[in-house]
Amino acid sequence: MDVTTVLQDLLDEQQVLDDIMAPLADTDWAKQSPSPGWTVGDQIGHLTYFDATAAQAITDPDAFKDSVAALFGQEIDVDELTLGAYRAMSPSELLEAWRANRRLLASAGATLENDTRVPWYGPSMGAKSFLTARLMEAWAHGQDIVDTIGVERSGSDRLRHVAQIGFITRGWSYINRGETPPDEPVRAELVAASGETWTLGPEDATESVVGTALDFCLVVTQRRHLDDTDLVTSPVARDWLVRAQAFAGPPTERPASA
Repeated sequence: MDVTTVLQDLLDEQQVLDDIMAPLADTDWAKQSPSPGWTVGDQIGHLTYFDATAAQAITDPDAFKDSVAALFGQEIDVDELTLGAYRAMSPSELLEAWRANRRLLASAGATLENDTRVPWYGPSMGAKSFLTARLMEAWAHGQDIVDTIGVERSGSDRLRHVAQIGFITRGWSYINRGETPPDEPVRAELVAASGETWTLGPEDATESVVGTALDFCLVVTQRRHLDDTDLVTSPVARDWLVRAQAFAGPPTERPASA
């Protein structure tokens, strides 16, 4: 898959969320989301901040690296740093700020080649993985929003990107917790919104997870507990999915089963 395809899917995913946000009342933006201490507006503020830093990482990697070094060298309140300015905005101002930073990221992303590497807060990332991570963020934080305000979001085969990054971070989900990943390979058989079946992992693997791509993506982005989905898992696959974490950062707690 070409990096331009990933970029277009990212832009489409962002627009789907924009279409949900644009007609909301200010009271909806103020509702508490599933992320502790975060409102619906904070979910957009988070995306706004990191879309801007992602654009800088592409267009001015040296300045981005300097900002990361300064960030890690001081005691800070991360929420205040990333959300403070956006919490002071009205919903309409925040929506426009997010759109502006998305435009910056879109322009920067259009300069990427398939073999470009982009610095980030952890290891550098290949261009396609970098944009995929931004798509995953837009989709996952969008899930928090639709869960809060109670609207439906149509399914899309763009979830293939999220499923892929969720699958390849299996080992990371253990290592990030100071644990050793099991040796047994796992195969995923996931049914997409289109009805197509996606297969990830070796065909001869005896350990597997089977179900919808939506349920799988909800689990690996920690938006649902495994037991609140219809995924069918073998023991080793279950051992992974109860600790799955497709995103960077310290290990975080999964939502409790309903």
